[in-house]
Amino acid sequence: MTSNLRKPALIFVFITVVLDMLALGMVIPVLPKLVVTFAGGDTARGAAIFGLFATAWAFMQFVFSPVLGALSDRFGRRRVILISNFGLGFDYILMALAPNLIWLFVGRLISGITAASISTSYAYITDVTPPEKRAGAFGLMGAAFGLGFILGPGVGGILGSVDPRLPFWVAAGLSLTNALYGLFVLPESLPVDKRQPFSWRRANPFASLKFLHRQRELFGLASIGFLSNLAHVVLNSTFVLYAGYRYQWNEREVGLALALVGICSMIVQGGLVRPFVAKYGPRTALMVGLGAGLGGFVVFGIATSGGIFLLGIPLLALWGFAGPSVQSLMTQRVSAIEQGRLQGANSSLTGVAQMIGPSLFTRAFAFFIGPARPLHLPGAPFLLAAALLIVAIGIALRAARTD
Repeated sequence: MTSNLRKPALIFVFITVVLDMLALGMVIPVLPKLVVTFAGGDTARGAAIFGLFATAWAFMQFVFSPVLGALSDRFGRRRVILISNFGLGFDYILMALAPNLIWLFVGRLISGITAASISTSYAYITDVTPPEKRAGAFGLMGAAFGLGFILGPGVGGILGSVDPRLPFWVAAGLSLTNALYGLFVLPESLPVDKRQPFSWRRANPFASLKFLHRQRELFGLASIGFLSNLAHVVLNSTFVLYAGYRYQWNEREVGLALALVGICSMIVQGGLVRPFVAKYGPRTALMVGLGAGLGGFVVFGIATSGGIFLLGIPLLALWGFAGPSVQSLMTQRVSAIEQGRLQGANSSLTGVAQMIGPSLFTRAFAFFIGPARPLHLPGAPFLLAAALLIVAIGIALRAARTD
């Protein structure tokens, strides 16, 4: 794509991600509690079931992300993004109408198959951005995540207090609007001469993971991304249940807390990542981000009150330095015709993390609040996430030794 199209293309993708995250954010405050309701109101049982739902969603991501990444290398990014957004819109409608756990589960499976617009958007950004500016561009996408979460959880919490199904209907409308927007204004980013034939051998998830193993530093960076994604799952899988159990927060309070997470994330990724990386480089930004994430999770895990918990949010937001830095370093180690495959492989790793993480964290939460607990430690999932980032920091120290 020519340089004069780069800025409008970034704006198009930014808006696409904002609308996608806005829809996702609206559902977050109500989906776990809807599962608990279907589970008869038992929080511990509902947490375990919600973990299984999230694991099934992640399994679909693991299987289909490499396929969609390879398809985007063959047919272009635009088609994959549009299919994903239309699929998500219809999936939210299905979940809004779900009469029981089975139908809600089917909805999560469909969502896992179609929710590839984010990874493909990263490939899109790689197509239109020179290597030295990619960390800043990925940070801009992180800001889009933050902007979506500023409005989404707050609105979702308010709508959910009226009717727990209402956020799904509004999310469906946003996703379909997003798809229509892309249909008419989103240009293609991958020129025909840079596309390559689709191959099932390259598109299967195990081949995509082998692709990441082909050079030592790429594998190290992928391992850091995997551990970070695994740690991040604790927020989606246990935060709503944890905040309700430990601080007695309702949907509105949970939504506002998540909105604060979005504000802090947007400030860091939209305003701080680009100048910080330009001055200190992506490797330093990676280390600062991982260290801040570690500190934030420790605060979350030991916070005895909601006020103390909120103090950890700005610290955790600085973790946002890590993701764009890892993405930038990885994209510089593969060719232009393999960027979709790279993002598909990254999404597969994310899928693995999201298969493991929900059950890991929700079971840890349920165990440490259950009757057989050795001690009462509701913050155990966040302390476990902190431990994962300690391992990631160790890998990053080794990876930073080579250029």
